[in-house]
Amino acid sequence: MHTGFSRDLDALLSLTHRVVASVTSPEARAVDEGCRWPAASMQAFADAGLMGLQAPYELGGHGQGLLALSMVTAAIGEACPSSALCFGMHCVGTAVIAAKATDFQRERYLRAIAEGRHITTLALSESGTGAHFYLPATRLTRAGDDYLVDGSKQFVTNGGHADSYVVSSIASEAQCERGDFSCLIVDADTPGAAFHGDWQGFGMRGNSSRSLRLEAARVPATNLLGAEGDQVWYVFEVVAPYFLMAMAGTYLGIAKSALDAAGEQLRNRRFEHSGTVLGDVETMQTRYAAMWTAYQKSKALVITAAQKGDRGDPDALPFILASKADAGDTAIALANDAMSICGGSAYRENSRVGQMLRDARASHVMSPTTDMLHIWTGRALLGMPLL
Repeated sequence: MHTGFSRDLDALLSLTHRVVASVTSPEARAVDEGCRWPAASMQAFADAGLMGLQAPYELGGHGQGLLALSMVTAAIGEACPSSALCFGMHCVGTAVIAAKATDFQRERYLRAIAEGRHITTLALSESGTGAHFYLPATRLTRAGDDYLVDGSKQFVTNGGHADSYVVSSIASEAQCERGDFSCLIVDADTPGAAFHGDWQGFGMRGNSSRSLRLEAARVPATNLLGAEGDQVWYVFEVVAPYFLMAMAGTYLGIAKSALDAAGEQLRNRRFEHSGTVLGDVETMQTRYAAMWTAYQKSKALVITAAQKGDRGDPDALPFILASKADAGDTAIALANDAMSICGGSAYRENSRVGQMLRDARASHVMSPTTDMLHIWTGRALLGMPLL
């Protein structure tokens, strides 16, 4: 595979495409129809060494950044957006742990992640704050060498299947000023941590986005990420860029699958009365050209944003913020166009194109929402604070 990227990234993308073709794609329909967490794909990613995409190189991981994350999730998202979301959230959690990891956290979590033995994810969202995922109500109380964690998290991707969860909370009042927030790692087997309900989504049906209840969950202080009160730094310096680029890649993958479905229909849908194909119709040709152009523009924005973020360019922020919003809008538009081009077959229950539209629609409501990202992009471009 020759993409113009680095040799290492080309190799990772070739590996991803092989795993997707052999495991993810054959499982995609069952994952969507049954609201099944993509266990086979996640295990295949682990066996291939892909779960260590964001783990440090010196611990056995790939040490990759935003570009690799967006391109790998795009490759997965073409076949199974739920699998891309589950994989992407694991990678975001990995990046958060790695950002200021202690020696203990490097050995306990990051090495296991690099070796494919550990899945992590984020647990930030709460029903009380909605799209304002950076404002938790979950509380920490210091108890000797431990913390007691109390609160509820919503829409936890990989919920009930991950080995650890990166949880945001109000910082311990004994250590910080009022209004400070912290992040820490909560192991899946922590007493007092329990998941409730099953995930039955309109789209992204396999991501197991469940509710986590924490009731005096005792977590060792060694699992604190950074210092108390560091949560806002984590959210905007690590969570936001990695999450936005993982999701931008996922929706870019949906857009590509919609483009491909439309192209296949245009090339192969033959009319018996004339012997012509749908693609012979000039209005279909112009419509497909517009779809291709929209996809290429979104892909270029995602790649540019990721490369700027990886280089630490000072003007990277608006590109990163705009990428998820734009890729989501493009995925919805192209899936909608594919629904029209593919005609009646696309409107059958559980059609592949119908799934694309359902999955793409999640982009507008998944925090940060599209509206929120447009606001933040405008503020960033005007030199204003985001919040």
